[in-house]
Amino acid sequence: MLGIRPTTAEPARPVDDPLTALGAIDAVGAELERVLGGALDRAGEVDPVFARDVAGRVAALLRRGGKRLRTAFVWCGWRAAGGSGDATAVLRLGAALELVQACALIHDDVMDGSRLRRGAPAVHVDLARMHRAAGMSGPPEAFATAGAVLAGDLALAWADDLLTETALGSPHGARLHREWRAMRGEMVAGQYRDLHAQASGASGVDEALTIATLKSALYTIGRPLALGASLAGADERTLDALRTAGRCAGLAFQLRDDLLGAFGDPARTGKPVDDDLRTRKLTYLLAVALRLAEASGDEEAAAVLAPGAHPRPDETVARMRAALERTGARSVVESRIAELAAAGVRHFGSTGAGPAVRREFAVLVERASGIAPPDTTR
Repeated sequence: MLGIRPTTAEPARPVDDPLTALGAIDAVGAELERVLGGALDRAGEVDPVFARDVAGRVAALLRRGGKRLRTAFVWCGWRAAGGSGDATAVLRLGAALELVQACALIHDDVMDGSRLRRGAPAVHVDLARMHRAAGMSGPPEAFATAGAVLAGDLALAWADDLLTETALGSPHGARLHREWRAMRGEMVAGQYRDLHAQASGASGVDEALTIATLKSALYTIGRPLALGASLAGADERTLDALRTAGRCAGLAFQLRDDLLGAFGDPARTGKPVDDDLRTRKLTYLLAVALRLAEASGDEEAAAVLAPGAHPRPDETVARMRAALERTGARSVVESRIAELAAAGVRHFGSTGAGPAVRREFAVLVERASGIAPPDTTR
């Protein structure tokens, strides 16, 4: 365990040299490395095999990077609520969110059967390969699934320990914990709704939006903004504006991810491009396409997008992708992303944050959504 004690780390920056949002993305890597170093040492003291096989794989996933946008959104929330000076606690919140993200990715890859993550084999795939190479007994896949579940659990335990440590060192610790607790519950609820929708063959647009909101939008942007603002002692009006901004911008992020899942380049995304289509995952993109196909009488598109057997072969995946284009769903989703990104920036501006922070938030929304929202700082 990381240990529940006040941090003795040096401030991330001097008080007269504050971080920027993009600077926070760079700086959280060093903070995360300090956290991982201590966690791996303690894991080694518990058991060397566990440290090598489980803790080591969690650390390896985290060290392969990722966008680390959650840290930058924590910073934006902190600054919007008047935070300034020493940003150590901001970076520790960012590191805790990176650990939660590692848990989510490891478990998500198991549930979705994804084989690639951040340009390398997913944790369960790597564990199965280790099992075979070592000539261990029993089914490699069962061993790997169980091991990956434990790896995800460990990442979440590390995250909770770090958040608790940070909260204990803050005068606003109780508020931080409330936001964190809400975020964890939403994340699990969204993941379950995703599984439930797939098993039940759901196709509705509203259900797709509910899943996207719970599983991604709140957890990626909404709660990080609120966590950062809570660290600065924000009032409820500011928190409400940030949660609304984060929900809009977070949905824009998830809808972009849906498009990348269908049309992206694996060399750039670091994950397979066909997984969502092959398993017929209920995304907003798919739900809109099916609704448009039924409304226009495109029976071929409706049939190929409808619930059915999965995983689907390459030929069916190609037909699904063509249907997403032909129905106009891809264009509809692109337009919706632009609307959501603009709404997120507009709501963020209502917090009274200064022009510099608003500009940085807009840059982050563009990075997350792939669309530059209108400039509201002029």
